[in-house]
Formats: sequence, structure tokens, C-alpha cells
Amino acid sequence: MMFQDVRAVYFDLDDTLCGYWDAAKAALRETFELHPIPGYTTDEMTLHWAAAFRVFGADLKASGWYEQYCRTGEPTRNEQMRLTLERVGIADATLTKALGDTYARIRDERLTLFPDALEVLDVLREKGYPMGLITNGPADIQRQEAQTLGIESYFNPILIEGEMGFGKPIPEVFARALAAHSLEPHQTLMVGNSYKHDILPAIEAGWRTAWIRKPSDIPPSATGDAKPEELPAGSPAPDVEIRDLKEILPLLGL
Repeated sequence: MMFQDVRAVYFDLDDTLCGYWDAAKAALRETFELHPIPGYTTDEMTLHWAAAFRVFGADLKASGWYEQYCRTGEPTRNEQMRLTLERVGIADATLTKALGDTYARIRDERLTLFPDALEVLDVLREKGYPMGLITNGPADIQRQEAQTLGIESYFNPILIEGEMGFGKPIPEVFARALAAHSLEPHQTLMVGNSYKHDILPAIEAGWRTAWIRKPSDIPPSATGDAKPEELPAGSPAPDVEIRDLKEILPLLGL
């Protein structure tokens, strides 16, 4: 039994427990279908959105937008839409807001738990495992996601980047999580989809790690030939790589 000493389990949220990227991709397409841009197809507009995001998102923390982003997703979401329209020669504040609002609404409507998530959370709660949630993103969006998915009651604490003012992979995030349950690092398991943000910092903190990898784990901002994240050369491996959350149960002896 690989995780026989584990006494608490922490989960990432997006694309670990729920299909955030799938919801985002569907929402983008539907948004540009509901608000067609003259002279451009839906596919072309989603590509323009992705290209704008790769520039805007890369500099977010250094650009002066980060403080607003932590509080609420609306300002940066609308700026992203403004930059998308700018790429096709359109400056229209009303359309920008309509695109941002529509995208946010549909993304939330399309957000669903992975089929394996609820079963695993129920088993862990039944067996008395304390569970926590560690998620990056704006305070309002991440809270809304947890409410939409109906999973808030499973977790204590819920550590959100936007509420703390910093997020994974900063070591303080994992120190706060560990302190919440008064456990040793090796007694705590991190389950997440991002090697960079979830797995590597947990390894460095002395935690046990389960890296969940799904073929759908490609963001809408990725280029057409993008593939799911791979283990960087020379980097420490997680304790286990999984494809389904249920795979952690026998490793815990459940």
C-alpha cells in the first residue's frame, strides 16, 4: 500500500476534479457563435482569443493586472476579450463586455465534475480523511466553481490564490495547508493535474503526490500541436501517475 501513512488528502480543482478546460473551450465557441464577428468564423475568433491570451496571460503578474485578477475575474476576462477584438480591428466596449459576460456564464454552465470525482470524495469522507482544496485563480471565480459543483462541504481548508494574494507553486501555500491539519509532510497527499503548480512544489515540501493526467488537459490558449504536460527532464517524479481519481483509493488501502 503506497500511501499507508497518509492521513489527509489535498486536491487541486480545475482539471483535477472538474473539466475546466473543456468548459472553457465550449464556452468560447458558443460565445463567438452567439456574438458573431463579421468577416470571421467561430474557429478564427477562438484562435485570435488564444493568441491574445498567450501574450496577456504570460505577463499578468508583472503587468499591474494581478491585484484585480485576484479579487475578481471580470476585469482581466474583459481585457482579454478587448485584446481579441483588437486583433481583428474592432474597438467596441459594449461588445467586449457582452463577450466577457457570455463567456463567463456559459463556462460556469458547462462546468462539471469528472465522473470519478464525487465517488472518491464520498469514500474519503466516509473513511474519515480530512480533505483540503488548493486552487489558483480569482477569488470570486474559484468560489463560484466550488458552489456550482456542490463540493464546498467536502473541504477544510479551501485555499484560493485570489483570497490569499498568492498561489501555487509558492511554498507558503503548502505550509498553510499542512498547518491546517497538524500533520507531518509525508502524511499529506497532493492530487493534481499540473506538475509545475501541484506536484513539484508538493514534492519539495515533502508531501506524497499523485499526478492525474488526462488527454483533455490542454488549455484553450494552447497552439494546435499542443499536448498535455510532460515530466520535465531531470525533474523528480511523483509517487504515482494516475488517469482516474479512483486509482488513489487502493493506494490508501480503501
